[in-house]
Amino acid sequence: MAIQERLSQITRDLNLSPKQKSNFLALEADSSLPYVAVSEDVTQAMDSGIICDMFEGHAPFKPRYVLPDYAKYLQQGSEYLELSPAQDLDEALNALTILYHHVPSVTNIPVYLGQLDEVLLPFCQGIDTENLYRKLKLFWIMLDRTLPDAFMHVNIGPTDNIVCRTILRIDAELKQIAPNLTFMYDPQVTPDELLQIAASNICECSKPHIANYPMHANSYDKKGFGIVSCYNSLPLAGGANTLVRLNLKEIALRSNDISDFFDNTLPQYCQLTYELINARCQYLHEESNFFNSFLVKEGLIEESRFAPMFGIYGMAEAVNILQGNPELTESHTEKPSPHYGHHQAANELGHKISKALDTIVKSTPVDYGYNGRALLHSQGGISLDKDVTPGVRIPYGTEPNPIAHIKALAEHHQYYTSGISDILTIDETVKSNPQAMFQLCKGALNLGFREFTANVASNDLVRVTGYMIKLSDIARFKEAGSRTNTTGLGAEAAINTKILERQPRVVAHENAPSYAKSH
Repeated sequence: MAIQERLSQITRDLNLSPKQKSNFLALEADSSLPYVAVSEDVTQAMDSGIICDMFEGHAPFKPRYVLPDYAKYLQQGSEYLELSPAQDLDEALNALTILYHHVPSVTNIPVYLGQLDEVLLPFCQGIDTENLYRKLKLFWIMLDRTLPDAFMHVNIGPTDNIVCRTILRIDAELKQIAPNLTFMYDPQVTPDELLQIAASNICECSKPHIANYPMHANSYDKKGFGIVSCYNSLPLAGGANTLVRLNLKEIALRSNDISDFFDNTLPQYCQLTYELINARCQYLHEESNFFNSFLVKEGLIEESRFAPMFGIYGMAEAVNILQGNPELTESHTEKPSPHYGHHQAANELGHKISKALDTIVKSTPVDYGYNGRALLHSQGGISLDKDVTPGVRIPYGTEPNPIAHIKALAEHHQYYTSGISDILTIDETVKSNPQAMFQLCKGALNLGFREFTANVASNDLVRVTGYMIKLSDIARFKEAGSRTNTTGLGAEAAINTKILERQPRVVAHENAPSYAKSH
């Protein structure tokens, strides 16, 4: 389709708002620019679906994800935005609202809104519980209505505080797709009662993610980190300059056997991935002038704290192909299966692949990275993916019981510093027993899960790759569009990636005793 015809089609689209049309027109302009210079081998790998640049643009002029130091901003104000330091909660919320509109990302919406309880607590002295609830509820509604993108992300916890509890109360009540929410859990700091509230929230609205705070914190320096977008962990006051992902399924298809995969094809395509990463980062850091922005000049972000995300997906298919069992069964019975997620040998091969990737990423320097390195990432898939499973997940529709599911994947989590997530789909009966969700979550974290995430089958609000959609919005999308930018992605994913075929499972009581012993 000629570019002018495509642009004209966008302007006439009945189901797009003027703002959404502007975003799509900008994407088309970006894609019409010459691509950053890469070798023919990289181009061929991209054309073959082995390496994917995540459609970040041909000439990247902004980082993929940006994590400003919001606490510093509220303390010092902003010369560029002509704002004095915040003095009370109203001024703090107003100042954050203003800055959010100046924080870029791959989606043009801020993907990180801050560790909000920590950021806002200094401004809450003397405010009673109900007044705080009213102010934060209005703030929560404003975020969803003015920044309608489910990749927008708030962090709370691990401490027990009034802002954290109030946000959990509001999120369960409003059941909005945005903002996404991560609750940090630290067994040395977080009381079980607060984790139980977060687990009960999952039963109500499939939020929040529960993050293994010590595991994340140990991966970064004292300045800290944040969870952004879907479930992505990155340095605070920095971010991700780019995300390039590698399709392990396609690499396995090009391998003669397991030895060839580890010795030749995987290293070969990792090297090409690094070429693309460095080319994209070089343009962003050296040509785009992004790092001359006020965010840098006022100390809210630091160029040295940006890292490329080295993403992978298709682990399940890669393992099954390498073991000679490429055809997946559509059954979710407990019968023995040779496939990934169900068989010890298959699972161990997957763990070996993750370990090999970890070694490559930690030993390969990049031009612009966190301590000179990229960060390994289990990439959650995109709406265009067909016949390939996100990250290291078990293929949808073939999930074992939740305890077996967790045990199969726990070993992977140590390797994926910049984020890894599975999505357990739990039968709606858990709503009458949220204690079961609490126990499942706590057990997963004790086994080494970096992130615990669950959908409840009967909820309208569900996760796709990590971002949220409403099933009711998808049902109306073709006829009426949506005010929310990510509904279209969710509707496409429902068709292409089988997210609606996830099997709702009941926690298997017969397996619970052995699960308890394991932690």
